[in-house]
Amino acid sequence: MDTNTHGWTEVGPGCFARRYPSYDLTIGAVVGADGILLVDTRASLGEADELRADLRRLSRAPVRWVVDTHWHFDHCFGNARFADAVIYGHESVPAMLEARADGVRAELSARSAEWATEMAALEVVPPGRTFASVAMADLGDRVVELVHPGRGHTDGDVVVRVPDADVVYVGDLVEESGPPSYGDDSYPLEWGATLDVVAGLLTTRTAVVPGHGTVVDHAYVGEQRGDLVGVAGTIRRLVEERVPIERAWEAAEWPWSREALAEAIRRGYAQLRDTRGRRTLPLV
Repeated sequence: MDTNTHGWTEVGPGCFARRYPSYDLTIGAVVGADGILLVDTRASLGEADELRADLRRLSRAPVRWVVDTHWHFDHCFGNARFADAVIYGHESVPAMLEARADGVRAELSARSAEWATEMAALEVVPPGRTFASVAMADLGDRVVELVHPGRGHTDGDVVVRVPDADVVYVGDLVEESGPPSYGDDSYPLEWGATLDVVAGLLTTRTAVVPGHGTVVDHAYVGEQRGDLVGVAGTIRRLVEERVPIERAWEAAEWPWSREALAEAIRRGYAQLRDTRGRRTLPLV
């Protein structure tokens, strides 16, 4: 199923996605008998207001549940506009927001006067219903599964599975509009194994909604997982061969650009070498 409803794409029965130009973010909405479950809330209160208006065009049902797929600002800085809902997130997210939100606000404020105004008005609202591994949301006529499959894009990634519709919202664990985003809070040596867990939630017909970009399928997830595993394996090999990090890029073939992989290499080397120079090899 792939029908368009007031700008929302119905990717499965009662399951919708909407792609916004700002950060090319893809938002999810699952409609149930008792209300709407919203997947991510956008990057600011102004963007969240636009999202609320778009949701009203989709359905008059209230937003009763929100899921933050991870702590990054473009996915959860709109939470305050949905404060009446139950906001779910991984147990690591509140602490990450407390530690990093002010720095992110300062960076965004420096981009433009418009962003400075948005950040001055922002109230950061962390998820109030946190979990370590698995949670469930009962929408009245359907149950939605929330799963933390492991560390990858961050240490608190959550995927949202709607079993009766065969739809899975995967946040930034899968990217369609660009390469996977390795930030300074990513786990490049574990990301591939985390996607193994995600793949176990999929069928060959599952509609997979990434955090950025258009809907993909099981085969696409498998291909991206293969590239992620390849990156991790290459980093491990280079460390084993004692290749200096300064020569890592030239010493191997990589699936994405140097800019896209700079943090993956840095964090991979750091994880494999502790402060005493001892190398460890976590399985991926």
